[in-house]
Amino acid sequence: MTSGRTPPSSSEPGTGSPRAGAVDVRGWVGGIRLSSFMVIMLSLVVLGAWVLVPTLGTYLDQKQRISALEHSVQVTQQKIDQLKAERDRWKDPAYITSQARERLFYVKPGEVVYLIDNDIDPAAQPTDRAPVSKKVQEHTSDWGAQLLRSVTGAGLAQTAASAPGR
Repeated sequence: MTSGRTPPSSSEPGTGSPRAGAVDVRGWVGGIRLSSFMVIMLSLVVLGAWVLVPTLGTYLDQKQRISALEHSVQVTQQKIDQLKAERDRWKDPAYITSQARERLFYVKPGEVVYLIDNDIDPAAQPTDRAPVSKKVQEHTSDWGAQLLRSVTGAGLAQTAASAPGR
């Protein structure tokens, strides 16, 4: 009672002795039966996904925009609160007086003010300063003495250079 088929050998993948992790794909696909009801339901699922995916994308995009706008509103509200606190501070006469003393160095009549200029410890100051740029550097020459030498040298010169073309 042979069917004309050769018995499956162990060398063919998916047939023969069951191996760990091997799947008989031909047997699995052959077991699927499609009815008209199944095709209609599958097409309705595909149609529903085709309709809902762009809507879902729009929904997620709008949620992201709403989140960004809420964050922007929160940051703006914090800035408004800071500005209101600053405005309230400027309504206080003691704060105005302290700001005038610190920023503009105002004093009340009869007060003596001592301004300390360059109160940094000389040991903490850098001794070797880097040049500001490669083109502009400080020269340690006496420009006044050079100017005096140039003027006296021009005045004591024996010959005057004539202008070209005369």
